[in-house]
Amino acid sequence: MNGLQAMQRLQTALDYTQRQISSGRRILNPSDDPIGSSRSLELRESISRLQQFDRNSTIVGSRLGQEESALSAVNNVLQRVRVLALQANNATQSNESRGLIAIEMREQLGNLVQLANQQDGNGSYLFAGNRGDTQPVSRTGSTFTYNGDQGQRFIQIGEGREIADSDSGAAVFFQIRNGNGTFSALPDPGNTGTGVVGAGSLVDPTLYDRGQYTVRFIDPDNYEVLDALGATVATASYQSGDTLAFSGIEFSLSGNPDTGDEFIVAPSRNQDVFSTIDRLAAAIGTATSSEATRAAMTNEINAGLLNLDQALGNILDTRTQVGSRLAAVEDQIDSNGSFVLTMQSALAEIQDLDYAEAISRLTAEVTTLEAAQKSFIRTQQLTLFNYF
Repeated sequence: MNGLQAMQRLQTALDYTQRQISSGRRILNPSDDPIGSSRSLELRESISRLQQFDRNSTIVGSRLGQEESALSAVNNVLQRVRVLALQANNATQSNESRGLIAIEMREQLGNLVQLANQQDGNGSYLFAGNRGDTQPVSRTGSTFTYNGDQGQRFIQIGEGREIADSDSGAAVFFQIRNGNGTFSALPDPGNTGTGVVGAGSLVDPTLYDRGQYTVRFIDPDNYEVLDALGATVATASYQSGDTLAFSGIEFSLSGNPDTGDEFIVAPSRNQDVFSTIDRLAAAIGTATSSEATRAAMTNEINAGLLNLDQALGNILDTRTQVGSRLAAVEDQIDSNGSFVLTMQSALAEIQDLDYAEAISRLTAEVTTLEAAQKSFIRTQQLTLFNYF
């Protein structure tokens, strides 16, 4: 009976070794090595989590790559519109030629709206924030509306690290400061003179109170500056080409304003880039018949160019952020890959079989089992009649 049990134990050990060799695993059951099994489970879970991070990184990288392509195309459209505006601002242009320029500008506006409504490979809108199923930009006449939200979808690409896979259309196309980004200086629509506003700048931030001011011409050679309450804060004489300065800001003014003409100086506010182009196209396409109407058009184009420059700067900032996120994704993929290799190596040391040792053990077990079987058979054949 003991011999039979011994052979059963040898057969079980031989079967276990054969299963180890066929699977390539040292640990077949948790009970074989409880500590090693627990550690193996932890490593496999960590590897699985890192592999999911890599899949997330691929999704983020794809979305950011598509956004970068879209923003590059947006930049090209804005640059083209800027070139057209400069062409239209040339005094040699006729009403007819400016009309053709306005037509192309409106075509570029249509392209811009299409780019703002671009979708990714899964049909989700790139610039709709968290409302990926909603077309972000719609147009009604000369009014452009953003229908998405201002959120960003963050996706985890590593332990404790999340990356935004897009930017909202509100931030990219609608929240653009007009003028020079600090203030805008614009002629009153009712002006009858030929005064043209030039570039402005903030020269002393400590004096700038972000108030609204009105520059009113008392006569063609003198003006006064009024605050929002109508109080006079400055008076000065004027010659074409002068730089007007007050409250820490300055801007140039050329031409010949009429008595009563006004120029409004106000803090910059948000303006969407679509309206900027639409107004530029309308101004360029309007026929001019006098020096005053020519000056009004020039003021509109100058203001539009400033707003375009703000939009181009905003697109550049967004592209820089997208590029930084793409670089971060690539770095994280490399980091995740290094961790996976390290964990796979540690997992292999715990659970992978030493084939040389296992085959040597198998050979010994086979030999032992065969010897036991032969011994058992011979023992079974022995009887008392063999000794008579």
